[in-house]
Amino acid sequence: MGASPPNGETAGAVAIENADGTGPFVFVCDHASNYFPPPYDHCLGVTEAEKSAHISWDPGALGVARGLSEQLDSPLIRTRISRLIIDCNREEDRADLIPSLSETVEIEGNRNLSDDEKSFRLDLVHRPFHASIDGVIEKRMERGLPTAVVSIHSFTPIYKGQSRPWEIGLISDRDRSLADPVIADLNGLGAYSVGDNEPYAPSDGVYYTIRRHGENRHLPCLMIEIRNDEITTPEQEAHWAGLLAPLLEKAAGACTRNSRMTAAGGADA
Repeated sequence: MGASPPNGETAGAVAIENADGTGPFVFVCDHASNYFPPPYDHCLGVTEAEKSAHISWDPGALGVARGLSEQLDSPLIRTRISRLIIDCNREEDRADLIPSLSETVEIEGNRNLSDDEKSFRLDLVHRPFHASIDGVIEKRMERGLPTAVVSIHSFTPIYKGQSRPWEIGLISDRDRSLADPVIADLNGLGAYSVGDNEPYAPSDGVYYTIRRHGENRHLPCLMIEIRNDEITTPEQEAHWAGLLAPLLEKAAGACTRNSRMTAAGGADA
């Protein structure tokens, strides 16, 4: 299926922005794009409406991630094709790495794939995405730059009929050095319902990117989920970036003072 797409159509499936930024973060956006390069624009059986829907990407997440990258002078690594082709926030051996069902939508073109097709998609974006994150982090470690890893996502207001009341959720596992102070500061504003490992938790299998590049390297790390009806316009995206930037910067500063972000960097075996 993907062995011979038109020349150039799938080139550059990963992008790095502000690669040399010296701020204290590496931002990642696993589900930044709803682009379907040929032949995936027609062979998956996805309608035009579904290509624009949340099943194909995280609407609004890239705008927030870019705003944070710019305000905090930090690198951003993002995908440039839809997660329905392959989900970069899943382990390579996960059953939902290439989803045949997304929420209630069947993705017929993802069923019964050959090993060659799976390998093609891994090499198309999944492996380059994670190699790019590794490369950026390792370069920063060589330069002695304090580094925390933060991923930006969005979620739907309703999922499988269940309402989600949180405007924002912060997802963390063993390391809570960013989550705890940012949650406390957001709650202190008194304006938002803030989820702590809601609407997702690491136990839901959504933490691969942050675990691999943050926790396994003993770096401060955090996954941020913003409800997508909160970030439907550039102005809303800018609002959330502007709100989160000083809170993240404050939390990262505390980690730096505790030497968490400069003494770290070696991945677990």
